[in-house]
Amino acid sequence: MGTHTTDSTGSEGALPVPVTQAGREGLAALLARPGSAVIGLDFDGTLAPIVADPEQARAHPDAVSALAALAPKVAAVAVVTGRPAGVAVRHGGFAGVPGLEHLVVLGHYGAERWDAVTATVSAPAPHPGVAAVRAELPGFLDRIGAWHGTWIEEKGRALAVHTRRAEDPQAAYEALREPLADLAARHGLIVEPGRLVLELRPPGMDKGAALLEYAREIGAASVLYAGDDLGDLPAYAAVDKLRSDGVPGLLVCSGSSEVTELAERADLVVDGPAGVVRLLKALADQLD
Repeated sequence: MGTHTTDSTGSEGALPVPVTQAGREGLAALLARPGSAVIGLDFDGTLAPIVADPEQARAHPDAVSALAALAPKVAAVAVVTGRPAGVAVRHGGFAGVPGLEHLVVLGHYGAERWDAVTATVSAPAPHPGVAAVRAELPGFLDRIGAWHGTWIEEKGRALAVHTRRAEDPQAAYEALREPLADLAARHGLIVEPGRLVLELRPPGMDKGAALLEYAREIGAASVLYAGDDLGDLPAYAAVDKLRSDGVPGLLVCSGSSEVTELAERADLVVDGPAGVVRLLKALADQLD
C-alpha cells in the first residue's frame, strides 16, 4: 500500500502529504468535513513514547494540548488501546481537560469505554480464562525457564508478558511465543504479539472491531487512524473496510525501527509520538 516514507517536513504547522492516493483522499475528506471525522489513536508508541516499564508511560508532553485543540473541530477523538480505559486516561492526562469533551477511550480493545462527558467507564463482565491464566502464569514461566528479566503486566481483562528487560529480549520473545500460545488456548484466550510483549487476552477483542463499531456509531464520513505496533493492524484493516464502504480514511504510522509492517501499509509515516503530535497540531491549525 504505502511506502516506508517518513514525513520530512519537520516544520511546525506544516501538514504533511500522504504518499498514497487513498491517503490523500482521506486527508482531503477530513479537511472538507471535519465535523464528521473520527480521529483514532493508539496510546503506547503513538501518543506516549515506549518505555521499559509500561507503568511509567505517559503521553507526550504536548499531546493533550494538541488533542484539546483538534477535538472540538471533529466529530470525535477515540484513543483505542489494549490498556484498561482508566489507566490510559490517567497516563494520558485526559480527564477534566477543556476541549476534550469529544474524547472517548476504547480500552481493552473496545471491551471498556470511557467517555469524557460522563467521566465513567462502561464494561461487560471479564472473560473467565483471564483469571485462570493469571493464577497459572507465574509458575508456568518458572517451569519453562523464562529468561531473567521477563515480567508480567496485569491489565485487568488481559495479561502481558514483557521481554524488553531480558538479557536477550528478542530471543526471550521468540522462545515464549509458542508456549504462551498453548497456555492461552487451554483457557480460551489468544496471544497478541507486540513490540517485545506477548499479550494473552480473550478472542474477538481487537482495535479493528472497536474502531469500526465506533466509526459506524458516530456516522463518520472520514477516519484517521494512527498506530505503531502489530496490534494496530486490525485497525488498519478496519479503515480499509470503511474505505471499501465509501468512507475515506488516512492510515498513519508512528514510525519505529522495531515494527515495519505498519510503515509498509501506511499512507503517512511520522517520527514517533512527537511526529503524531505535530500532525495533530497541524490538523488543528488547518481547521482554524
